[in-house]
Amino acid sequence: MSGRPVAGGAGWPSGSSAVVGVIGDPVRHSLSPTLHNAAFAALGLDWVSVAFPVARDSLDAALAGARGLGLRGLSVTMPFKGAVAAKVDRLGEAASRLRAVNCLIVEPDGLRGENTDGEGFVAALRRGASFDPAGMRCLVLGTGGAARSVVLALAESGAAEVVVVGRHEDSAAHAAALAGPAGRPGSASEARRADLVVNATPIGMAGTELAGALPPVDPATLHAGQVVVDLVYAPRPTPWLVAAAARGAATHDGLGMLVHQAARQVELWTGRQASVEAMWHAATAPPGGRRPVPHSGDR
Repeated sequence: MSGRPVAGGAGWPSGSSAVVGVIGDPVRHSLSPTLHNAAFAALGLDWVSVAFPVARDSLDAALAGARGLGLRGLSVTMPFKGAVAAKVDRLGEAASRLRAVNCLIVEPDGLRGENTDGEGFVAALRRGASFDPAGMRCLVLGTGGAARSVVLALAESGAAEVVVVGRHEDSAAHAAALAGPAGRPGSASEARRADLVVNATPIGMAGTELAGALPPVDPATLHAGQVVVDLVYAPRPTPWLVAAAARGAATHDGLGMLVHQAARQVELWTGRQASVEAMWHAATAPPGGRRPVPHSGDR
């Protein structure tokens, strides 16, 4: 150590701190800065992550500002993931296929967009549930950005089947196409035969109009031997996960995906392996004992 400040320490942040941020609308209650700063502290880096509220008509100015101010990168949340994908100079493979960016790297010759959501989901499955998607039958509820990233990641991890359930058949078919031959649209009634069932919709999220909506899949169709994941993590656990656990299924919420996708962002920015343990501790026991209110953009 050279005596420079480190994240969370005395004199931090300083005028020499490397700065990253999260942009979105809303973004004030995002957990991302908490996770990033925990990782920077564990690595002993003089880096800082902050939230930047950006109005929906100010995205171009925000991206120009990131370059002009010398930011190292940005985490991108709703509603900008698709718009940023159309504005960067280069896209990583997942971001290109999804046409959505959740991580921006500011490089000397331009902006590079990546998408770490699906990678984070699979990493959380493997670490938290000891579940490898290879050869497994998977069912994904939802056709939005989170669902699409999960579908693509499951297929790339070797899932034998990825069934996508959506309100509209066309959108379900479009999302399922990301999984190639393994993907197809289907119905919630097929959950009974799946090894993995994932709710990638906002149904059940506290503080939204969908908080009291009917469960995405009838818990009566779930059973022991299955892994059931709800990407909603507020409340934690959701009533649907409680019901699934009562049926004998192994259950996991979306906090693991959030932590692992943020860890990958840190690695893309710094070139260093992030401490998932430090980030998980920050997510579950933030300073002051108050957990920031989550929002759908964090997923």
